[in-house]
Amino acid sequence: MADDYLVRIGKLIRDARQHRGWTQTQLAEALGTSQSAVNRIERGNQNISLEMIARIGEALDSEIVSLGYAGPMHLRVVGGRRLSGSIDVKTSKNACVALLCASLLNKGRTVLRRVARIEEVYRLLEVLNSIGVRTRWINDGVDLEIVPPAELNMAAIDAEAAVRTRSIIMFLGPLLHRMDHFKLPYAGGCDLGTRTIEPHMIALRRFGLDVAATEGQYHAMVDRAVRPDRPIVLTERGDTVTENALLAAARHDGVTVIRNASSNYMVQDLCFFLETLGVRVEGIGTTTLTVHGVPNIDVDIDYSPSEDPVEAMSLLAAAVVTESELTVCRVPIEFLEIELAVLEEMGLDHDRTPEYFADNGRTRLVDLTVRPSKLEAPIDKIHPMPFPGLNIDNVPFFAAIAAVASGKTLIHDWVYDNRAIYLTDLNRLGGRLQLLDPHRVLVEGPTRWRAAEMMCPPALRPAVVVLLAMMAAEGTSVLRNVYVINRGYEDLAERLNSIGAQIEIFRDI
Repeated sequence: MADDYLVRIGKLIRDARQHRGWTQTQLAEALGTSQSAVNRIERGNQNISLEMIARIGEALDSEIVSLGYAGPMHLRVVGGRRLSGSIDVKTSKNACVALLCASLLNKGRTVLRRVARIEEVYRLLEVLNSIGVRTRWINDGVDLEIVPPAELNMAAIDAEAAVRTRSIIMFLGPLLHRMDHFKLPYAGGCDLGTRTIEPHMIALRRFGLDVAATEGQYHAMVDRAVRPDRPIVLTERGDTVTENALLAAARHDGVTVIRNASSNYMVQDLCFFLETLGVRVEGIGTTTLTVHGVPNIDVDIDYSPSEDPVEAMSLLAAAVVTESELTVCRVPIEFLEIELAVLEEMGLDHDRTPEYFADNGRTRLVDLTVRPSKLEAPIDKIHPMPFPGLNIDNVPFFAAIAAVASGKTLIHDWVYDNRAIYLTDLNRLGGRLQLLDPHRVLVEGPTRWRAAEMMCPPALRPAVVVLLAMMAAEGTSVLRNVYVINRGYEDLAERLNSIGAQIEIFRDI
């Protein structure tokens, strides 16, 4: 291999390591080698095999390093094992991506504590870095520091990273305060059917934003003469729609009333964050928010997003499906009370500790212990509703839970066009799920799970549901191309292994 290629590969490895927030010593420990060897590799002074490149790519979870050398990440699951012990819930994926977008409101330094190290966050960081925002992992890679430039370079935006996340849509709210016209690539993310941005535009037009979608881009123009002169009524009580309206209102010079607002967990975390920026928000936790905007925000702040109720539900479902006793710590109970009430109706044996506060000082947490239970199908159908109803993202986990319960359960996933279809992938693992239409699936249990090899569904939560069923199935299963899981979960396989699962990460060389 020519020396110039060694130097180029070394630079890619160094950049990927720094992006992850690791030292050379940390990477050396993950590879089982020495710090001096890593130093030689990064300087291009050591021959390196394709196998070592693949190992480095796996250790850093970096597509940059693995591109062209190692294929997509897969999971090999040895099922039929019981989980035990305790596991902490990580910080909220959806809150973290909203706060990354919200950091564009601030001219000062923003530090976010315990940010989720997931692909969705990495993609947003790539977009932010491409337009001039300086970001770095600090405190041993646990926390994230964000420093914006005086002027954003939107012409240099990383379109490839942007189209791999739907969160890019939440750049509209902050950017309309920073420039009169700009372009954004179309929002991407999970394959969940057609999702219109019109509800966003109904809110943002009131701040003078007009968007034309052509040639794979949103062309945005801002009319500074337009100001919201009456309450903004959202046509859907969506989370990202509410967040975009909040981001627009935060730097509006005046008072903005937002009605039919989502009061879900990520919206509340965004409101708490805005308050640290000096923006007063009344009505947090309700469907009417009153925002007292601050036209110029230039403060150095430090904020800790709360834990993720959907990850908490994932871990609870893992315990239920594998018939295990498991303690899930730092559960944001306010956002799981309906789910637990349904599970209690089904016969779940569990208990919880007294409540305590998350690091943001506002969100209520508990530790939940789940025990093996004889579950019965619920009398009523499982269906999501805006908070405080059953969380939309938690609906898929009830497919796996219903599959181990006695009787038939109707799941009505009315929000997304395609997601219920992906739940029928459980049939490959021994499930008995009947698709009634694109939104309704009938689940019959109990299930005798069996091992299988299959491709990962292209939607995040159904993908995790398939993984949980594989953990319950006797024998060895393979789940191929799990990038979508890495979009929303940090080190999920390793963390499940820490409580008794047996999951191996591998790639095609």
